[in-house]
Amino acid sequence: MPDLKMPDINNVLIAGYLTSDPAFRKTSNGTPVINFYVASNRKYRDNSGIWRENVCYVGVVAWHRLAEACAEILKKGSSVLIDGELQSRNWHNEDGTARNVVELRARRIQFLDRRSGRDVEELAQQSSDDTPGNPEEDGSKTKPAPEAQEFQKIEPTDFDFGYQDLNL
Repeated sequence: MPDLKMPDINNVLIAGYLTSDPAFRKTSNGTPVINFYVASNRKYRDNSGIWRENVCYVGVVAWHRLAEACAEILKKGSSVLIDGELQSRNWHNEDGTARNVVELRARRIQFLDRRSGRDVEELAQQSSDDTPGNPEEDGSKTKPAPEAQEFQKIEPTDFDFGYQDLNL
């Protein structure tokens, strides 16, 4: 019997709302990074048939071009769909106590809130980051918004899942 190998899969897909404004910063070598928390709700019926709600809070980190896009767009209450992988970090506080956190390292983020056409065009025209393993802009541009329509649909980009019309 051949040896079976467990596949190395680390993939998370989560939708939710930002619990606070994201924290944007740059590392000592100038790499953009952003951290924020997402609250994802799950509704279910308990054994007595009563609807209950369970909230899961997930820490998210995004790097490079994706971090810059998040800094421009996201704020407390923004709805997002995030695809990424779990990662853990260890560090020591100033008092010497060891700390550990498991967070979601975002590969792609779909911004689910509607935005004006002008904001989307400005975002699409920004330069991309060529760091391997991080999202790169594919050069797609948005179409001009029709005069009668207040909002414009977002054309697929490097952080777009294609769920622009998803109603949560």
